[in-house]
Amino acid sequence: MIPCQRERFAVPPEVHYLNCAYMAPLSHDVIAAMDAGARAKASPWRYRPADFFTVSEHFRERAARIAGVPDDCIAIVPSASYGLAVAAANVPLARAQEVVTLAGQFPSNVYVWQELAARVGAVVRAVERPSQSCWSEALLDAIGPDTGLVAVPHCHWADGRVVDLVAVGAKCREVGAALVLDLTQSLGAMPIDLAAVDPDFMVAACYKWLMGPYGTGMLYIAPRHHAGTPIKHNWINRGGSEDFARLVEYRADFQPGARRFDMGEKANPPLLMGASAGLDFLLEFGVEAIAASLAAQTEALAARAAALGLEAAPVGVRAPHFLSLGFPDGVPEGLTERLAAREVFVSLRGASLRVTPHLYNDAADAEALIAALR
Repeated sequence: MIPCQRERFAVPPEVHYLNCAYMAPLSHDVIAAMDAGARAKASPWRYRPADFFTVSEHFRERAARIAGVPDDCIAIVPSASYGLAVAAANVPLARAQEVVTLAGQFPSNVYVWQELAARVGAVVRAVERPSQSCWSEALLDAIGPDTGLVAVPHCHWADGRVVDLVAVGAKCREVGAALVLDLTQSLGAMPIDLAAVDPDFMVAACYKWLMGPYGTGMLYIAPRHHAGTPIKHNWINRGGSEDFARLVEYRADFQPGARRFDMGEKANPPLLMGASAGLDFLLEFGVEAIAASLAAQTEALAARAAALGLEAAPVGVRAPHFLSLGFPDGVPEGLTERLAAREVFVSLRGASLRVTPHLYNDAADAEALIAALR
């Protein structure tokens, strides 16, 4: 178990925040990095042309380490929806083909495919999960000769149940379908071998399990798509943009790798320096150790909740960092409001209570949750 890191966060002892899947609190280090970034722009005469590149490359290198991929495969994006828009502009989808998603999937990874399918005459198919099981079997059964694209997460944002992405990736390659992943609810808290999965695109926003600020994200782009089309054309992504004196010598070539897909105004020190500090926190311990520590927390909570008659899937069916508690007689009226009145903060998603702790949670948080539920 990684020791509790609460002293590194501005979470008061009387607050029991078990809701990282909603939004991670910013650590003191992230806040300090964002302040340093803002102060860098407070004195623009000291902000050199090279700084436009070093800040973004600093973030890119850390994002690549978290994802376990080469730096050149990471693009800097402001949100999951932006990254998914890049994917939609670069994956082939033909008339009458199917886009396979999960039922109740987070909207950002649905709307973009509904729009693309409507434009080309394809169909979006949402796979239903059989009761009390994980998604993998139903998803694999749905992927077939008519599948043009599979767009899924690693774990469902509402119930935390996992998808076997290695098996899904293999099935996609077998039928010739593209694979696009939204790992916003898992990257940084759940190990993944992207080389084994081999997605075409993978996006993750930073403000949840990557412990960073809102408005930052990473987009993995497989090398086979590096010559694709960006959704916007900005100056800094073009070849030779390091030389500010020659920017109007317009060039057709781009910066190497996935950099052509970077968002405009990516060189934003407060956001990128803060996001890098969030990634540094994760890299300090490693994703596997974090996942093991969070699994221990959620398993302990699940055992205590079971004594109250609440139901939860075991780790393996659910992600290690997600605990979804079911109420056999239905969710009590005003549950989350009553918990919040006791300074216990969790989320209600569907018919389940979503409990998502992190390294800043301690035994007092677990005790407060169980006491409030009891």
